[in-house]
Amino acid sequence: MPNKKSAIKRVLIAEKNRLYNRYWKTRCKTAQKNFLSAVALDDTELAAKRLAEAQSVLDKAVVKGVIHRNTASRRKSRMALKIASPAKA
Repeated sequence: MPNKKSAIKRVLIAEKNRLYNRYWKTRCKTAQKNFLSAVALDDTELAAKRLAEAQSVLDKAVVKGVIHRNTASRRKSRMALKIASPAKA
C-alpha cells in the first residue's frame, strides 16, 4: 500500500481508468463480434449496419484514448475486407 497522499490518489485514479478502459475495450470487442456474426449469416444488409456501428465504437474509443488510432484503423480495415470479400465471390 502506498504511504504518501499523492500515491494513494494515483492508485484510485489508476483503478478508475482501468475500469473505464475495460468498458470501452469490451464494447469494441462486442461490436466486432456482432459484425462477424452478421457476416457469418451472409446477411449483407445487417453486416453493413453492424460494420458502421463497430466503426463508430472504435472511433469513439480512439477519441477517448483507450486504443491507438492505428489499431482502430487496422481493425476497421480488416472488417471492411471481410464484408467486401463475399461480394467478389
